[in-house]
Amino acid sequence: MTDATTAGPQAGDLRSRMLEAAEALLNDSPDNDFSTRAVCDAVGVKQPVLYRLFGDKNGLLTALVEHGFERYIGRKQSLATTADPVADLRAGWDDHTDFALTNRALYRLMFSPVLPEVPEPANRIFELLRQTLDRCAAVGAMRIPTEQAAQAILAANVGVTLSLLSQPQRFSDPALSTRVRDAVFAACLTGSTPPTSSAEDQVASAARQLEAQIGQRAGTALKAEETALLLLWLRALQQGG
Repeated sequence: MTDATTAGPQAGDLRSRMLEAAEALLNDSPDNDFSTRAVCDAVGVKQPVLYRLFGDKNGLLTALVEHGFERYIGRKQSLATTADPVADLRAGWDDHTDFALTNRALYRLMFSPVLPEVPEPANRIFELLRQTLDRCAAVGAMRIPTEQAAQAILAANVGVTLSLLSQPQRFSDPALSTRVRDAVFAACLTGSTPPTSSAEDQVASAARQLEAQIGQRAGTALKAEETALLLLWLRALQQGG
């Protein structure tokens, strides 16, 4: 066993190997845990090397979670973007669940409250979801504001997925994720059988659509201050003001 250097390209390669070893140990662990000694043994280095690279076990876990989110984001960005943003949103939900089922231990670590702070790449997931919802808003498909919809959709997607992973005997319905997806989407998106909406709701929906369309255009016939005022009015209409 060696006490390898932690500088230069060798350190980057060693860091990657340690992350791979940690993920493999996590996958094999019955309690979703591993020891730093086991990681070092798997790579063939002494523990001080791990501490120099990651600080401590929490640092290693944080790096592993960030690695997982980067993999997730890369997968999301590789999904095809179609002319139907609602179909893309539906595909995104299903891909989220599929990612979890193929990366069970890593997913639980990514979305469970294990670390003291949420890693920065996790915020990127929320931003990608909002971008798709903005596209939905631009075609008039949103029933509620995109921020509220993003919170509801991500919370439901993560919740049902963690249930499938953690308690497969209790949550054994193979169509559970699809049922939850459709229920949440019905609450957030317009559809063929929308609930009865008031005139104020219809005005808010139209204002939401127009704001999204303005946001996706490079420019308008209005001056900057006029656009700002229009957006202010549109947001007031969305709030029922």
